[in-house]
Amino acid sequence: MFWNPAQLLFALPGLLLGLYAQFKLMATYKKYIRVPTLSGLSGAEAAREILDRAGLTDVPVEMVAGHLTDHYDPTKRALFLSEEIFASRTVAAVGVAAHEAGHALQHQAAYAPLQWRMTLVPVTQFASAAYLPIFLLGMVLKIALPKLIFLIIAIFAVITLFQLVTLPVEFDASRRAKEQLFRLGLVREEEAKGVNKVLGAAALTYVAAMVTSMLELLYWLTLARNNRN
Repeated sequence: MFWNPAQLLFALPGLLLGLYAQFKLMATYKKYIRVPTLSGLSGAEAAREILDRAGLTDVPVEMVAGHLTDHYDPTKRALFLSEEIFASRTVAAVGVAAHEAGHALQHQAAYAPLQWRMTLVPVTQFASAAYLPIFLLGMVLKIALPKLIFLIIAIFAVITLFQLVTLPVEFDASRRAKEQLFRLGLVREEEAKGVNKVLGAAALTYVAAMVTSMLELLYWLTLARNNRN
């Protein structure tokens, strides 16, 4: 049988942690997107200041549609901020924008984990897209599990590796963001708590993703071992 109810036992902790992480992020974001910055800076202005002071005047800060769709694209060398983060003059907006600027600083410094993640992106996208068709093919055609299990293990090994590499990238970007925000005087000491909470809640979502992929990989490895016994 391709589907094993025991898989739920491995998936449940990651699912619960993921739900908690999303709840924590939304609650924290909702709170601090209403707290204005003492400097009056918007997210876009804070990101621009960090980039310019680092000599990255050629890296544009552009608006992108969506909610919390903020990201730095190393292939385009451009920083994209969601509409609310781009325009809002709040603690949450400045914190998120600074975090994305932190990725640009990583790129400038040739930060190794970021380089590794960039290398892993194409193969991870392929692995993520391949899992569901392989899983469904196995169920529909009743292909024996041993014939596909090692392929599935390889898929989750790639995804898990990507998540492991992502953690230091995201934590380091937040560290750089907070360092620049306070060094450049873009936020005040009394705003530190809000910035830390917003970036901490965002980081938890990456931890949840890593735990989920690791548990899924562990499930398939356990299943492979049991099938050999």
